[in-house]
Amino acid sequence: MCASSLLKLPELLSPAGNLKKLKIALEYGADAVYGGVSHFSLRNRSGKEFDFDTFKEGVEYTHKRGKKIYVTINGFPFNSQLKLLEAHIEKMASLKPDAFIVATPGVIKLAQKIAPEIPLHLSTQANVLNVLDAQVFYELGVKRIIAARELSLKDAVLIKKELPNLELEIFVHGSMCFAFSGRCLISALQSGRVPNRGSCANDCRFDYEYYVRNTANDELVHFNGREFYVKNPDNDILMRLEEEEGIGTHVFNAKDLNLIEHIPTILESGAIDSLKIEGRTKSSYYTAITTLAYRMALNDFQNNDFSLPRYIKELNTLKNRGFSDGYIIHRPYEKHNTQNHFSAISDGDYQVNAEVSEDGKVALCRHTIRPNEPKEIITPQNNSIQNAKNDRGEIFEQGGKKYLKLSKILLENGKELESIHSGNVNPFVLPFKLPSFSFLRQKINHS
Repeated sequence: MCASSLLKLPELLSPAGNLKKLKIALEYGADAVYGGVSHFSLRNRSGKEFDFDTFKEGVEYTHKRGKKIYVTINGFPFNSQLKLLEAHIEKMASLKPDAFIVATPGVIKLAQKIAPEIPLHLSTQANVLNVLDAQVFYELGVKRIIAARELSLKDAVLIKKELPNLELEIFVHGSMCFAFSGRCLISALQSGRVPNRGSCANDCRFDYEYYVRNTANDELVHFNGREFYVKNPDNDILMRLEEEEGIGTHVFNAKDLNLIEHIPTILESGAIDSLKIEGRTKSSYYTAITTLAYRMALNDFQNNDFSLPRYIKELNTLKNRGFSDGYIIHRPYEKHNTQNHFSAISDGDYQVNAEVSEDGKVALCRHTIRPNEPKEIITPQNNSIQNAKNDRGEIFEQGGKKYLKLSKILLENGKELESIHSGNVNPFVLPFKLPSFSFLRQKINHS
Protein backbone atom coordinates (compact mmCIF):
# COMPACT_ATOMS: atom_id res chain seq x y z
CA MET A 1 0.00 0.00 0.00
CA CYS A 2 1.32 3.46 -0.88
CA ALA A 3 1.59 6.29 1.61
CA SER A 4 -2.13 7.01 1.82
CA SER A 5 -1.63 10.24 3.74
CA LEU A 6 0.06 11.73 0.65
CA LEU A 7 -2.82 10.92 -1.70
CA LYS A 8 -5.29 13.58 -2.73
CA LEU A 9 -8.75 12.33 -1.85
CA PRO A 10 -11.34 12.31 -4.63
CA GLU A 11 -14.51 14.30 -4.24
CA LEU A 12 -17.41 12.56 -2.49
CA LEU A 13 -20.56 13.33 -4.48
CA SER A 14 -23.97 12.62 -2.95
CA PRO A 15 -27.55 12.74 -4.28
CA ALA A 16 -29.79 15.70 -3.51
CA GLY A 17 -33.35 14.59 -4.20
CA ASN A 18 -34.80 17.62 -2.43
CA LEU A 19 -33.66 20.49 -0.24
CA LYS A 20 -33.69 18.44 2.94
CA LYS A 21 -31.64 15.62 1.42
CA LEU A 22 -29.21 18.19 0.02
CA LYS A 23 -28.63 19.57 3.50
CA ILE A 24 -28.30 16.07 4.97
CA ALA A 25 -25.73 15.04 2.35
CA LEU A 26 -23.57 18.06 3.12
CA GLU A 27 -24.01 17.64 6.88
CA TYR A 28 -22.89 14.00 6.69
CA GLY A 29 -19.72 14.75 4.75
CA ALA A 30 -20.34 15.20 1.02
CA ASP A 31 -17.96 17.48 -0.86
CA ALA A 32 -20.56 18.05 -3.55
CA VAL A 33 -24.17 17.22 -4.39
CA TYR A 34 -26.16 16.78 -7.58
CA GLY A 35 -29.81 17.35 -8.37
CA GLY A 36 -32.17 19.10 -10.70
CA VAL A 37 -35.51 20.61 -11.58
CA SER A 38 -37.96 19.31 -14.21
CA HIS A 39 -38.03 16.25 -16.43
CA PHE A 40 -34.71 17.22 -18.05
CA SER A 41 -32.96 16.03 -14.88
CA LEU A 42 -33.57 12.31 -15.63
CA ARG A 43 -35.39 11.85 -12.31
CA ASN A 44 -39.00 12.99 -12.61
CA ARG A 45 -39.88 12.14 -9.02
CA SER A 46 -36.94 13.99 -7.48
CA GLY A 47 -37.33 16.83 -9.96
CA LYS A 48 -40.84 17.41 -8.65
CA GLU A 49 -39.48 17.75 -5.12
CA PHE A 50 -37.42 20.75 -6.21
CA ASP A 51 -38.92 23.88 -7.73
CA PHE A 52 -36.83 26.78 -8.94
CA ASP A 53 -36.96 28.66 -5.63
CA THR A 54 -36.02 25.70 -3.42
CA PHE A 55 -33.28 24.66 -5.83
CA LYS A 56 -31.94 28.20 -5.76
CA GLU A 57 -31.94 27.98 -1.97
CA GLY A 58 -30.05 24.70 -2.26
CA VAL A 59 -27.38 26.24 -4.48
CA GLU A 60 -26.91 29.14 -2.06
CA TYR A 61 -26.84 26.79 0.95
CA THR A 62 -24.20 24.62 -0.72
CA HIS A 63 -21.95 27.50 -1.72
CA LYS A 64 -22.14 29.10 1.72
CA ARG A 65 -20.56 25.92 3.05
CA GLY A 66 -17.79 25.97 0.50
CA LYS A 67 -19.18 22.88 -1.29
CA LYS A 68 -20.19 22.29 -4.92
CA ILE A 69 -23.48 21.54 -6.63
CA TYR A 70 -24.03 20.08 -10.09
CA VAL A 71 -27.27 20.50 -12.03
CA THR A 72 -28.62 17.43 -13.80
CA ILE A 73 -29.76 18.25 -17.34
CA ASN A 74 -29.01 14.78 -18.65
CA GLY A 75 -32.38 13.90 -20.15
CA PHE A 76 -32.82 13.13 -23.85
CA PRO A 77 -34.94 15.92 -25.37
CA PHE A 78 -37.34 15.58 -28.28
CA ASN A 79 -37.43 18.19 -31.05
CA SER A 80 -40.63 19.65 -29.61
CA GLN A 81 -38.82 20.40 -26.34
CA LEU A 82 -35.71 22.15 -27.59
CA LYS A 83 -37.03 25.66 -26.96
CA LEU A 84 -38.08 24.60 -23.48
CA LEU A 85 -34.62 23.12 -22.93
CA GLU A 86 -32.95 26.37 -23.99
CA ALA A 87 -35.02 28.31 -21.48
CA HIS A 88 -34.27 25.73 -18.78
CA ILE A 89 -30.50 25.91 -19.34
CA GLU A 90 -30.61 29.70 -19.20
CA LYS A 91 -32.61 29.65 -15.98
CA MET A 92 -30.34 27.09 -14.31
CA ALA A 93 -27.25 29.04 -15.40
CA SER A 94 -28.59 32.09 -13.57
CA LEU A 95 -28.12 30.16 -10.30
CA LYS A 96 -24.38 29.82 -11.01
CA PRO A 97 -23.99 26.10 -10.23
CA ASP A 98 -20.58 24.48 -10.40
CA ALA A 99 -21.40 22.34 -13.44
CA PHE A 100 -24.13 21.01 -15.70
CA ILE A 101 -24.45 17.24 -16.09
CA VAL A 102 -25.42 16.56 -19.73
CA ALA A 103 -25.69 13.44 -21.86
CA THR A 104 -25.60 14.26 -25.57
CA PRO A 105 -23.32 16.17 -27.98
CA GLY A 106 -26.24 18.38 -29.00
CA VAL A 107 -26.97 19.46 -25.44
CA ILE A 108 -23.24 20.03 -24.89
CA LYS A 109 -23.21 22.49 -27.80
CA LEU A 110 -26.44 24.15 -26.67
CA ALA A 111 -25.20 24.60 -23.09
CA GLN A 112 -21.91 26.05 -24.33
CA LYS A 113 -23.80 28.54 -26.49
CA ILE A 114 -26.20 29.65 -23.75
CA ALA A 115 -23.94 29.39 -20.68
CA PRO A 116 -20.28 29.08 -21.72
CA GLU A 117 -19.17 29.94 -18.18
CA ILE A 118 -20.71 26.76 -16.66
CA PRO A 119 -18.42 23.68 -16.77
CA LEU A 120 -19.87 20.53 -18.32
CA HIS A 121 -19.87 17.01 -16.88
CA LEU A 122 -20.80 14.17 -19.22
CA SER A 123 -23.50 11.86 -17.85
CA THR A 124 -23.03 8.12 -17.48
CA GLN A 125 -25.83 7.87 -20.05
CA ALA A 126 -23.26 8.77 -22.73
CA ASN A 127 -21.67 5.38 -21.99
CA VAL A 128 -17.97 6.27 -22.14
CA LEU A 129 -15.81 3.15 -21.80
CA ASN A 130 -12.60 3.97 -23.68
CA VAL A 131 -9.98 6.56 -24.54
CA LEU A 132 -11.39 7.26 -28.02
CA ASP A 133 -14.82 8.33 -26.77
CA ALA A 134 -13.32 10.20 -23.84
CA GLN A 135 -11.07 12.11 -26.25
CA VAL A 136 -14.02 13.14 -28.44
CA PHE A 137 -16.00 14.56 -25.54
CA TYR A 138 -12.91 16.20 -24.06
CA GLU A 139 -12.33 17.99 -27.36
CA LEU A 140 -15.97 19.08 -27.31
CA GLY A 141 -15.21 20.90 -24.07
CA VAL A 142 -16.34 18.46 -21.40
CA LYS A 143 -14.46 18.94 -18.12
CA ARG A 144 -15.48 15.66 -16.48
CA ILE A 145 -16.78 12.30 -17.64
CA ILE A 146 -19.08 10.24 -15.43
CA ALA A 147 -18.02 6.85 -16.67
CA ALA A 148 -20.30 3.98 -17.59
CA ARG A 149 -20.78 1.58 -14.69
CA GLU A 150 -19.20 -1.11 -16.85
CA LEU A 151 -15.86 0.72 -16.96
CA SER A 152 -12.98 -1.15 -15.34
CA LEU A 153 -10.44 0.56 -13.13
CA LYS A 154 -7.70 -0.49 -15.56
CA ASP A 155 -9.48 1.36 -18.36
CA ALA A 156 -9.97 4.37 -16.11
CA VAL A 157 -6.23 4.46 -15.50
CA LEU A 158 -5.57 4.33 -19.27
CA ILE A 159 -8.01 7.18 -19.93
CA LYS A 160 -6.40 9.27 -17.20
CA LYS A 161 -2.95 8.57 -18.60
CA GLU A 162 -3.96 9.74 -22.07
CA LEU A 163 -6.08 12.65 -20.86
CA PRO A 164 -4.63 13.80 -17.50
CA ASN A 165 -6.65 17.03 -17.46
CA LEU A 166 -9.98 15.25 -17.94
CA GLU A 167 -11.72 14.50 -14.66
CA LEU A 168 -13.16 11.02 -14.15
CA GLU A 169 -16.15 10.23 -11.95
CA ILE A 170 -17.44 6.76 -11.11
CA PHE A 171 -20.45 5.40 -9.27
CA VAL A 172 -19.55 3.65 -6.02
CA HIS A 173 -22.95 2.92 -4.50
CA GLY A 174 -26.62 2.61 -5.43
CA SER A 175 -29.10 0.97 -7.77
CA MET A 176 -28.00 -0.89 -10.88
CA CYS A 177 -30.11 -1.39 -14.00
CA PHE A 178 -30.65 -4.59 -15.97
CA ALA A 179 -29.33 -2.80 -19.03
CA PHE A 180 -26.14 -1.36 -20.43
CA SER A 181 -25.46 1.92 -18.61
CA GLY A 182 -29.11 2.28 -17.78
CA ARG A 183 -30.31 2.07 -21.39
CA CYS A 184 -33.45 0.15 -20.50
CA LEU A 185 -36.37 -0.60 -22.81
CA ILE A 186 -38.62 -2.64 -20.53
CA SER A 187 -40.25 0.29 -18.76
CA ALA A 188 -41.10 2.03 -22.03
CA LEU A 189 -42.64 -1.12 -23.49
CA GLN A 190 -44.71 -2.14 -20.47
CA SER A 191 -45.63 1.17 -18.86
CA GLY A 192 -45.09 3.82 -21.48
CA ARG A 193 -42.64 5.41 -19.02
CA VAL A 194 -39.35 6.07 -20.81
CA PRO A 195 -36.32 5.48 -18.57
CA ASN A 196 -34.05 7.95 -20.34
CA ARG A 197 -36.75 10.58 -20.10
CA GLY A 198 -36.62 10.39 -16.33
CA SER A 199 -39.73 8.34 -15.59
CA CYS A 200 -38.52 4.75 -15.20
CA ALA A 201 -41.13 2.46 -13.63
CA ASN A 202 -38.46 0.02 -12.35
CA ASP A 203 -40.03 -2.86 -14.28
CA CYS A 204 -36.79 -4.81 -13.90
CA ARG A 205 -37.63 -5.24 -10.20
CA PHE A 206 -40.98 -6.93 -10.87
CA ASP A 207 -41.85 -10.57 -10.29
CA TYR A 208 -42.27 -12.32 -13.67
CA GLU A 209 -43.92 -15.57 -14.71
CA TYR A 210 -42.65 -17.81 -17.50
CA TYR A 211 -44.78 -19.37 -20.24
CA VAL A 212 -43.84 -21.83 -22.98
CA ARG A 213 -45.53 -23.02 -26.15
CA ASN A 214 -44.81 -26.31 -27.87
CA THR A 215 -43.84 -25.62 -31.49
CA ALA A 216 -42.68 -29.12 -32.41
CA ASN A 217 -45.40 -29.65 -35.02
CA ASP A 218 -45.34 -26.19 -36.63
CA GLU A 219 -45.18 -26.52 -40.40
CA LEU A 220 -42.12 -25.33 -42.35
CA VAL A 221 -43.24 -23.46 -45.49
CA HIS A 222 -41.06 -22.37 -48.44
CA PHE A 223 -42.01 -19.19 -50.31
CA ASN A 224 -39.96 -17.06 -52.74
CA GLY A 225 -36.79 -18.77 -51.67
CA ARG A 226 -37.40 -18.09 -47.97
CA GLU A 227 -38.47 -20.35 -45.10
CA PHE A 228 -41.30 -19.65 -42.67
CA TYR A 229 -42.78 -21.54 -39.74
CA VAL A 230 -46.58 -21.59 -39.66
CA LYS A 231 -48.35 -22.35 -36.38
CA ASN A 232 -50.19 -25.60 -36.06
CA PRO A 233 -53.45 -24.48 -34.38
CA ASP A 234 -53.89 -27.91 -32.82
CA ASN A 235 -50.58 -27.52 -31.04
CA ASP A 236 -50.80 -23.87 -29.93
CA ILE A 237 -50.99 -24.52 -26.19
CA LEU A 238 -49.56 -22.00 -23.74
CA MET A 239 -48.28 -23.45 -20.47
CA ARG A 240 -47.09 -21.65 -17.37
CA LEU A 241 -43.79 -22.83 -15.94
CA GLU A 242 -44.13 -23.51 -12.24
CA GLU A 243 -41.11 -22.58 -10.15
CA GLU A 244 -39.95 -24.08 -6.93
CA GLU A 245 -41.48 -22.20 -4.03
CA GLY A 246 -39.16 -19.60 -2.57
CA ILE A 247 -36.90 -19.40 -5.62
CA GLY A 248 -38.68 -16.43 -7.20
CA THR A 249 -38.86 -15.02 -10.69
CA HIS A 250 -37.12 -11.66 -10.46
CA VAL A 251 -35.03 -12.43 -13.53
CA PHE A 252 -34.07 -8.80 -14.31
CA ASN A 253 -33.51 -7.55 -10.77
CA ALA A 254 -29.96 -6.31 -10.23
CA LYS A 255 -28.31 -6.13 -6.84
CA ASP A 256 -27.21 -2.74 -5.55
CA LEU A 257 -23.71 -1.49 -6.26
CA ASN A 258 -21.39 -1.30 -3.26
CA LEU A 259 -17.69 -0.54 -3.81
CA ILE A 260 -16.72 0.23 -0.22
CA GLU A 261 -14.24 -2.68 -0.07
CA HIS A 262 -12.42 -1.37 -3.15
CA ILE A 263 -11.92 2.19 -1.89
CA PRO A 264 -8.18 1.66 -1.16
CA THR A 265 -7.58 0.21 -4.64
CA ILE A 266 -9.56 3.01 -6.30
CA LEU A 267 -7.69 5.71 -4.40
CA GLU A 268 -4.29 4.17 -5.02
CA SER A 269 -4.96 4.12 -8.78
CA GLY A 270 -4.90 7.93 -8.79
CA ALA A 271 -7.30 7.89 -11.76
CA ILE A 272 -10.60 8.86 -10.12
CA ASP A 273 -11.52 12.44 -9.27
CA SER A 274 -15.03 11.91 -7.92
CA LEU A 275 -16.91 9.07 -6.20
CA LYS A 276 -20.64 9.25 -6.86
CA ILE A 277 -23.48 7.82 -4.79
CA GLU A 278 -26.70 7.06 -6.69
CA GLY A 279 -30.10 7.64 -5.12
CA ARG A 280 -31.94 10.95 -5.49
CA THR A 281 -35.27 9.20 -4.97
CA LYS A 282 -34.11 7.19 -1.97
CA SER A 283 -34.76 8.10 1.66
CA SER A 284 -33.10 10.78 3.78
CA TYR A 285 -31.59 8.02 5.90
CA TYR A 286 -30.04 6.44 2.79
CA THR A 287 -28.49 9.78 1.86
CA ALA A 288 -27.08 10.18 5.36
CA ILE A 289 -25.68 6.68 5.86
CA THR A 290 -24.11 6.22 2.43
CA THR A 291 -22.46 9.63 2.69
CA LEU A 292 -21.31 8.91 6.25
CA ALA A 293 -19.87 5.49 5.41
CA TYR A 294 -17.91 6.64 2.37
CA ARG A 295 -16.75 9.80 4.15
CA MET A 296 -15.40 7.67 6.99
CA ALA A 297 -13.72 5.31 4.53
CA LEU A 298 -12.00 8.15 2.67
CA ASN A 299 -10.83 9.93 5.79
CA ASP A 300 -9.72 6.74 7.51
CA PHE A 301 -7.73 5.65 4.46
CA GLN A 302 -5.97 8.98 4.38
CA ASN A 303 -5.16 8.56 8.07
CA ASN A 304 -3.91 4.97 7.54
CA ASP A 305 -6.81 3.66 9.63
CA PHE A 306 -9.06 1.98 7.02
CA SER A 307 -11.48 -0.40 8.79
CA LEU A 308 -13.76 -2.17 6.30
CA PRO A 309 -16.08 -3.90 8.84
CA ARG A 310 -16.99 -0.50 10.26
CA TYR A 311 -18.30 0.82 6.92
CA ILE A 312 -19.95 -2.45 5.91
CA LYS A 313 -21.86 -2.48 9.17
CA GLU A 314 -23.32 0.95 8.47
CA LEU A 315 -24.19 0.21 4.83
CA ASN A 316 -25.92 -3.00 5.88
CA THR A 317 -28.36 -0.94 7.93
CA LEU A 318 -29.85 0.30 4.64
CA LYS A 319 -32.65 -1.37 2.76
CA ASN A 320 -31.10 -3.04 -0.25
CA ARG A 321 -31.52 -5.73 -2.90
CA GLY A 322 -28.30 -7.40 -1.89
CA PHE A 323 -24.90 -5.93 -2.75
CA SER A 324 -22.53 -6.44 -5.66
CA ASP A 325 -19.14 -4.87 -6.36
CA GLY A 326 -20.11 -4.43 -9.99
CA TYR A 327 -17.46 -4.29 -12.71
CA ILE A 328 -14.81 -1.83 -11.58
CA ILE A 329 -12.43 -4.68 -10.67
CA HIS A 330 -13.98 -7.62 -12.56
CA ARG A 331 -15.25 -7.75 -16.12
CA PRO A 332 -19.00 -8.39 -16.60
CA TYR A 333 -18.44 -11.91 -17.94
CA GLU A 334 -16.45 -12.74 -14.82
CA LYS A 335 -19.37 -11.89 -12.54
CA HIS A 336 -22.13 -14.31 -11.65
CA ASN A 337 -23.59 -12.66 -8.56
CA THR A 338 -24.89 -9.32 -9.78
CA GLN A 339 -28.59 -10.31 -9.95
CA ASN A 340 -31.08 -10.85 -7.13
CA HIS A 341 -33.56 -13.46 -8.34
CA PHE A 342 -35.46 -13.68 -5.07
CA SER A 343 -37.04 -10.30 -4.35
CA ALA A 344 -37.09 -6.71 -5.48
CA ILE A 345 -36.04 -5.29 -2.13
CA SER A 346 -35.14 -6.48 1.34
CA ASP A 347 -34.90 -4.89 4.76
CA GLY A 348 -31.58 -3.81 6.15
CA ASP A 349 -30.37 -4.60 9.64
CA TYR A 350 -31.99 -1.53 11.16
CA GLN A 351 -35.33 0.26 11.26
CA VAL A 352 -35.38 4.07 11.22
CA ASN A 353 -37.65 5.33 14.00
CA ALA A 354 -37.36 9.09 13.63
CA GLU A 355 -35.74 11.91 11.68
CA VAL A 356 -34.53 14.90 13.68
CA SER A 357 -35.24 18.41 12.38
CA GLU A 358 -32.64 20.90 11.20
CA ASP A 359 -32.86 22.85 14.47
CA GLY A 360 -32.45 19.61 16.47
CA LYS A 361 -35.39 20.33 18.77
CA VAL A 362 -38.09 18.04 17.33
CA ALA A 363 -38.32 14.84 15.27
CA LEU A 364 -40.74 13.17 12.88
CA CYS A 365 -41.71 9.57 13.59
CA ARG A 366 -40.87 7.02 10.88
CA HIS A 367 -41.61 3.86 12.89
CA THR A 368 -43.35 3.13 16.17
CA ILE A 369 -41.81 4.69 19.29
CA ARG A 370 -42.98 3.95 22.82
CA PRO A 371 -41.82 5.35 26.15
CA ASN A 372 -38.80 3.70 27.77
CA GLU A 373 -37.67 1.98 24.53
CA PRO A 374 -34.03 2.94 23.77
CA LYS A 375 -33.25 4.10 20.23
CA GLU A 376 -29.75 4.50 18.87
CA ILE A 377 -28.78 8.04 17.90
CA ILE A 378 -27.03 8.50 14.54
CA THR A 379 -25.44 11.89 13.91
CA PRO A 380 -23.18 13.49 11.30
CA GLN A 381 -19.47 13.04 11.88
CA ASN A 382 -17.63 15.03 14.51
CA ASN A 383 -20.72 15.52 16.66
CA SER A 384 -20.40 14.68 20.32
CA ILE A 385 -23.46 14.05 22.47
CA GLN A 386 -23.34 14.35 26.23
CA ASN A 387 -25.19 11.97 28.51
CA ALA A 388 -28.18 13.69 30.11
CA LYS A 389 -31.43 13.00 31.90
CA ASN A 390 -34.63 14.88 32.72
CA ASP A 391 -38.31 14.13 33.28
CA ARG A 392 -38.92 13.69 29.51
CA GLY A 393 -36.10 11.33 28.66
CA GLU A 394 -32.51 10.22 28.89
CA ILE A 395 -29.41 10.06 26.71
CA PHE A 396 -26.98 7.34 27.71
CA GLU A 397 -24.07 5.36 26.30
CA GLN A 398 -23.94 1.60 25.87
CA GLY A 399 -21.40 -0.44 23.96
CA GLY A 400 -19.77 2.70 22.57
CA LYS A 401 -23.08 3.96 21.12
CA LYS A 402 -25.40 6.73 22.22
CA TYR A 403 -29.08 6.00 22.89
CA LEU A 404 -32.16 8.10 23.55
CA LYS A 405 -34.96 6.83 25.76
CA LEU A 406 -38.15 8.88 25.97
CA SER A 407 -40.00 8.96 29.30
CA LYS A 408 -42.80 10.98 27.73
CA ILE A 409 -43.87 11.47 24.13
CA LEU A 410 -44.95 15.10 23.77
CA LEU A 411 -46.09 16.86 20.60
CA GLU A 412 -45.29 20.51 19.96
CA ASN A 413 -48.79 21.50 21.08
CA GLY A 414 -48.17 19.88 24.47
CA LYS A 415 -50.31 16.79 23.84
CA GLU A 416 -48.88 13.64 25.39
CA LEU A 417 -49.15 10.30 23.55
CA GLU A 418 -48.90 6.74 24.83
CA SER A 419 -46.99 5.90 21.62
CA ILE A 420 -46.34 7.48 18.25
CA HIS A 421 -46.45 5.86 14.82
CA SER A 422 -45.22 6.59 11.31
CA GLY A 423 -48.58 7.93 10.17
CA ASN A 424 -48.38 10.83 12.62
CA VAL A 425 -47.21 13.93 10.73
CA ASN A 426 -46.85 16.02 13.91
CA PRO A 427 -43.28 16.35 15.18
CA PHE A 428 -42.60 15.25 18.73
CA VAL A 429 -40.44 17.27 21.09
CA LEU A 430 -37.02 15.91 21.99
CA PRO A 431 -36.00 16.01 25.64
CA PHE A 432 -32.59 17.37 24.59
CA LYS A 433 -31.41 19.18 21.50
CA LEU A 434 -29.66 16.85 19.05
CA PRO A 435 -27.34 17.65 16.11
CA SER A 436 -29.13 18.72 12.93
CA PHE A 437 -30.59 15.88 10.86
CA SER A 438 -29.79 13.14 13.35
CA PHE A 439 -31.71 9.86 13.21
CA LEU A 440 -33.11 7.47 15.80
CA ARG A 441 -32.95 3.80 14.83
CA GLN A 442 -33.21 0.31 16.25
CA LYS A 443 -31.75 -3.04 15.26
CA ILE A 444 -34.23 -5.42 13.64
CA ASN A 445 -34.65 -8.84 15.18
CA HIS A 446 -34.81 -11.17 12.13
CA SER A 447 -35.41 -14.32 14.17
